[in-house]
Amino acid sequence: MAHRTRSDMISETRAKLLAAGRKAFATVGYADASMDDFTAEAGLTRGALYHHFRDKQGLFQAIVLQIDAEMAERLKQRAAEAPSRWEGFVEEGIGYIEMALEPEIQRIILRDGPAVLGDPSSWPTADGCIAAMTASLETLQAEGVVRNVDPEATARMITGASCYAAQWIANSEDPLTTSRRATAAYRRLLQGLLRVDAEAL
Repeated sequence: MAHRTRSDMISETRAKLLAAGRKAFATVGYADASMDDFTAEAGLTRGALYHHFRDKQGLFQAIVLQIDAEMAERLKQRAAEAPSRWEGFVEEGIGYIEMALEPEIQRIILRDGPAVLGDPSSWPTADGCIAAMTASLETLQAEGVVRNVDPEATARMITGASCYAAQWIANSEDPLTTSRRATAAYRRLLQGLLRVDAEAL
């Protein structure tokens, strides 16, 4: 059997805690998730959790960042598969809104996330998201697809719309119907950015 280094063991312990915490937070929610339950699930002690994440909130934040990174990769792939840069831009936002139908994302990112970590616009990943969307708008503008708008202000407005739509879906009594309404409205909203001679794109 290959010798495991200290670094390997640290990574393994961290991964176990993340997996157990993620399962607990997705199943019962942050408030009802017991540190003892998910450390036992991982075959570890509270001491291991304190060492790697400081406390339950620290573990939760790490899980939010993990899920957020996975979401970003999925959205990037969805945009890349679109037939044009504009459609990719639209599909990325639609994809985010539709992810609100997924139970894990509903519970951890959209319900408990803001309650535990505060306004999502203050999360560590928020600035990168705004910067990427701003850059996309600048490119679309340079290509003559999008009207002459303030790219950063527009990026922030669009992000706000998609985030609010996702929250609406996550807390809806009929998430699927709400999602269909939200995505249709979001697509129509973004069409207002198109130059008149680019609306066929």
